[in-house]
Amino acid sequence: MYIEAIVQTVEEAIQAEKFGVDRLELVSGMKEGGLTPSYGTIKKVLEHVNIPVQIMVRPHSYHFIYTACELDTIYEDIRNIVELGGRGIVFGALHRDSTINMDALETAASISDELDITVHRAFDEVPSLEEAYLSIAECSNVQRILTSGGSSNCLEGKQSLKSLVELANSSRGPSILPGGGLNMDNFNEIHYFVQADQYHFGTGIQTDGDFSKGLDAEKLQVVKRIS
Repeated sequence: MYIEAIVQTVEEAIQAEKFGVDRLELVSGMKEGGLTPSYGTIKKVLEHVNIPVQIMVRPHSYHFIYTACELDTIYEDIRNIVELGGRGIVFGALHRDSTINMDALETAASISDELDITVHRAFDEVPSLEEAYLSIAECSNVQRILTSGGSSNCLEGKQSLKSLVELANSSRGPSILPGGGLNMDNFNEIHYFVQADQYHFGTGIQTDGDFSKGLDAEKLQVVKRIS
């Protein structure tokens, strides 16, 4: 089982790799739900860790409906990431009816054939998770979808998550990456019900649930033992 952890700094990234995290999601502005990190942070994290790094590409926290100018900024950020040697990005965009903006996703994917894309929790706002999944699966660079099953957290969305994992397995499409509200109190229940092969953690494996205090190595080992 893969464990992905949110990090915001070079120090957090180095610590996460040392403690046994399998993949990083690099963001800034966690209080706003995660935004695009600075050029310097991206560069230094890529230089200092060897595990995969998925870099958030999100210009603001207002919503996931982007103007043409905002999309141009997003595409430029992705080109910069590729120039720095990054291959993993976390991205998602919606139309006003909350369906997936496939044009934006495909344009982002076309920037480099080597991109490894995670579609983020904009996915949880769509009217039909199954229809959105099947649309996203048409974009070959998308490797996984970060989701809480259309609910506010994974515990509430576990039935939908289970169905999505089954759909992903049967269609051999993008993997499902459950994330949102995972912690030591609910992870065992969620994992044994959902049966995903990877999970995304934020505050659930931080010391006292606080990003400023760093990862809790003991919590991380508990998670890895459950797997």
